[in-house]
Amino acid sequence: MPEPSPTPARRGRLLRFGAAVAVLFALAGYLAVQYLTGGAGVPRCRVVSGKGGDASYEFTPEQAVNAATISAVGTSRGLPERAVAIALATSLQESGLRNIRHGDRDSLGLFQQRPSQGWGTTQQIMDPTYAAGVFYEHLAKVPDYTRLPLTVAAQRVQRSGYPQAYAKHEPDATLLAAALTGRAAATLTCEGRPGATPVGGPDSVRAALVRDFGHEVLQEAGADVSAQGDSAAPDGTPSSAASRSPSGSATAGSPAAAVAARTVTVPVRAGAASGTGVRGWELAHWAVANSSALHIERVSYAGREWTAGRREGEWARSGTQGAPAARESATEVRIVTAQ
Repeated sequence: MPEPSPTPARRGRLLRFGAAVAVLFALAGYLAVQYLTGGAGVPRCRVVSGKGGDASYEFTPEQAVNAATISAVGTSRGLPERAVAIALATSLQESGLRNIRHGDRDSLGLFQQRPSQGWGTTQQIMDPTYAAGVFYEHLAKVPDYTRLPLTVAAQRVQRSGYPQAYAKHEPDATLLAAALTGRAAATLTCEGRPGATPVGGPDSVRAALVRDFGHEVLQEAGADVSAQGDSAAPDGTPSSAASRSPSGSATAGSPAAAVAARTVTVPVRAGAASGTGVRGWELAHWAVANSSALHIERVSYAGREWTAGRREGEWARSGTQGAPAARESATEVRIVTAQ
C-alpha cells in the first residue's frame, strides 16, 4: 500500500528547509570564491618558471604586495633565496599571504605569530615588514637551515601543530622566490589597475621602497649613468628626440616632462653582491607586485617594459633598439605612476 503524500504544511516546511540549505551553500561558495580570488574583478598576478615548462602560480594583488615585502626584507638582510622561499611557504600555509587579524588563539598576521609567545605586540605583528623580519631572525638561528627540507626549517621556527603542512607550498614559494629575488628575469606579471583613481603618486612609491628595502635603495648608483650616452625617456622616446630646453632638461609642459613628474627612478647598484641584473629584476618585480596598491602604470628595466592593463601582463621590448638605451636601462629601474 503506497505511503500517503505529505500534507501541504509538511511539504511547505520541506520546501523552506531546502531553500534555506541552498542559500547557505550558495553563500558559502560565494565567500570561498571571494576569499580565494580577492574579490570579483580584481586584477590577477602570475609567476612562471624562468626555466620554461608549465610551472606557474596565480595570486591576488594583496598577496603579491605581501610576498614582495617578505622577499625584500630577506634580501635586504643579505639572506639567500632559500630563506625567502621558506618564509613565503610559511606565510602561504599560515595565512595565505594575507595580513589577517585572526587565527588560532591570539595568532595574527602573515605568519600567525602570537603576542603571548613573545613575537611582538599586536601592532608590530600586523606590520608585514616587522613580521617578516622577526621570522627571519628566528630562521637564521636554525643550524644549516638552507640544507634542511623546507618543511623542517619552517617548523623549527613556527612550532606548528601541523609540521608537514608547509611542504605542499614549496613549489609555489620556490617560483615566487626566484622571481622576487630577481634571479628569474621577467617572470612575475600583474594586470594592474589601468584607469583607476591614482592615490599618492611617486611619493607613495618611494615610501614603500624605503619601507621594504631601507633608505639605501634610493641612493645614487656607483656608476655615472649620465656618461653612458643618450638614454630613453620614461615613455620609451630617446632623450635626444624628446622636447628639451636649452639646458637639456625636458621642457615644462611637454609630454616628456609630464611623464618625468610621475616617474621614480631607482638606481641599480653596479656593485651589488648578487649582480646588477639580479638586483634590477628584484626591484622591477617588486614594482609590478605593488602595481595595484600603488597605482603604477609602467615599469621599465633592461630594455623590457611592463604596462598595466595587459591581460597577460607580459614584459615587452621597450624603447628603441639602440645599444645606448639598453646600457642605460640596465643601471636603473623606472617606475611610472598614474599620477
